Amino acid sequence: MTKDQSKNAPKIGVYICHCGKNIADVVDIGGLSQSTTENSSVSLVRDYKFMCSKAGQELIAEDIRSGKVDRVVVAACSPLMHEETYRHVLKQEGVNEFFFEQANIREHVSWVNLRDKAGALKVAHDHVSMAVAKVANNFPLERQKSPVIQKAMVVGAGISGMFAALDLADKYPVVLVERSPTIGGHMAQLDKTFPTMDCSACIITPKMVEVGRHPNIELLTYSEIEDVDLNVGNFVVSIRKKARKINHDICTGCGACATVCPVTVPNSWDMNMGFRGAAYVPFPQAVPEQYTIDSTNCIECRLCVDACEVRAIDLAQEDEIVERTVGSVIITTGNDIYDPTPFARYGYKKYKNVLSGIEMERLISSTGPTLGNVINPHNHLKPKKFAFLQCVGSRDFHEGAHKYCSRVCCMYAIKQARQLKEKYPEADISIIFIDIRAFGKGYEEFYEITSREYGIRFIRGRIGDVYQDYDGTLILRGSDTLLAQKFELRVDMLILSTALEARADSSKIGHLFGVQNTEDNFFMEAHPKLFPVDSLSTGIFMAGTCQAPRDIPDSVAQAKAAASGAHNFMNAGEVEIEPYYSEVMAEFCSGCRSCINICPYDAITFDEPSQKASINTVKCKGCGACAAVCPSNAIMQNHFSRDQILAELDALFPWQSRPQTQTNFSTQEGK
Repeated sequence: MTKDQSKNAPKIGVYICHCGKNIADVVDIGGLSQSTTENSSVSLVRDYKFMCSKAGQELIAEDIRSGKVDRVVVAACSPLMHEETYRHVLKQEGVNEFFFEQANIREHVSWVNLRDKAGALKVAHDHVSMAVAKVANNFPLERQKSPVIQKAMVVGAGISGMFAALDLADKYPVVLVERSPTIGGHMAQLDKTFPTMDCSACIITPKMVEVGRHPNIELLTYSEIEDVDLNVGNFVVSIRKKARKINHDICTGCGACATVCPVTVPNSWDMNMGFRGAAYVPFPQAVPEQYTIDSTNCIECRLCVDACEVRAIDLAQEDEIVERTVGSVIITTGNDIYDPTPFARYGYKKYKNVLSGIEMERLISSTGPTLGNVINPHNHLKPKKFAFLQCVGSRDFHEGAHKYCSRVCCMYAIKQARQLKEKYPEADISIIFIDIRAFGKGYEEFYEITSREYGIRFIRGRIGDVYQDYDGTLILRGSDTLLAQKFELRVDMLILSTALEARADSSKIGHLFGVQNTEDNFFMEAHPKLFPVDSLSTGIFMAGTCQAPRDIPDSVAQAKAAASGAHNFMNAGEVEIEPYYSEVMAEFCSGCRSCINICPYDAITFDEPSQKASINTVKCKGCGACAAVCPSNAIMQNHFSRDQILAELDALFPWQSRPQTQTNFSTQEGK
């Protein structure tokens, strides 16, 4: 049974953690203990080197058992790290776990006041005083439990999405949603993979087929997420199945429609360097291997209708909205490739023989527009001299570029250079780089072998300008930062190693699933070390390059970790929901609906007969937006009530010490 201390004067114990030397080297622990002891609300103060250790937890437990304390404040690191650790101690000793507060005096004090120890002590005292005032006003709360649907959804069917779906499908039904007509993602566009130089298709195609055939996977390609009802463990997802104009229930994939289609448009799969018809399949190994009619470019000549023997063509077909209810979601929407057009000095889109890395990948590929025969787009001849320019759009602080390293650019440039040397041993190849970042298993050796045995020239430096000579040759002018001298290089083709960036629709997807975005618009994990594949929304996970740039092995590892997390979440059968939700005090609600308009989780509804708002406590995430906007003070957020927040402010700025101000409402007329 949980003890009810709400009717008694609280006995508050404050426990100060040294955190080794992380806190103790900056904050005067003795001084902080002394100032905290002088707080009349505090019954007991202790300090220990590591409060999160077993011995530190036992200190708290013993004081609770002996009746010395019934509410606890721990001044230590971030609550994200160990709040649950200390709550568990209270719960085990029969005290309501929400009679606990954690003051963050590491990240908020010692780490940001390394050179101001006196200031650090004052700020630490303020943090502890506020936590003491807060815990004194806390009241017992109980977590809710909600059943979890035994079905999962994976959004995005690249390499991460496929592995996540396959891992889950051995036990749970899985809905796999992909916006393009085929699964496979960017990996299906690659020719070979580094550092093993394995054929990409040889690796990914069997997995694609396995996904397509798996009896427990419902594959929804050419589909997009339209709306999500964020009931934890009971997510209702609306999906738009875009009209293919072909009935896939009877389409045999014979290709007769594509054969007779008179339309020719650039093929986006080949980065618009090849062509396809309005009736198309993205590439020969596509899954599902069934055709789609591009409504934007179709001229409705109806030749495909006549050519189709099974009568699968349905030009009147329209988009369809379907709903799926699932218990957990894994987001694996992948990444976009940075468009280097803003870097006008490199001549991209101005000179045909300046390509991006993914365009060169398609040229090298045996399934690409030239079937693996690399030709110069300017003159359609075999090029002899190549240059690769690294870090285009990444590690760049200019507007429109990205500050981060994309992690794969160095290695895919080295891989492509090596492939060109294998195809054309006489080719002259240079790689112009800032730093070669070969961080993965076997990557450094791959770099060393390529440099030593393939005769590829590595130039540490940057390019200033690119010009095209009368014969189409590109003239590269730059600086060698190692030799501290300028250089000029004449090449037939320049390949820009472009950054990986967040998808253009990642903000929309994040909003639909209640997942936050980072500064760079990638999805933000719950914790970079402890919860790298969890989102801050319970039951929703993420994997792959939708979260940050990463290579194939790391994407697969994350996918399997996310699948494991989703499995554990669903396997529990029910989910505990922290009671931080807001509640409407109906007697004060004026029916203005301001809260409904501001709620980002669609958790608030309005009852017309009573003209009152009500909050779905399962969907509510406790953000507090509704409580802040309510003009009637009719909404209270559990654990962050007005009384609790005002108590913290009073501890920081006691009423008697606040400057008295008088507001003058008189008008200034006549002046």
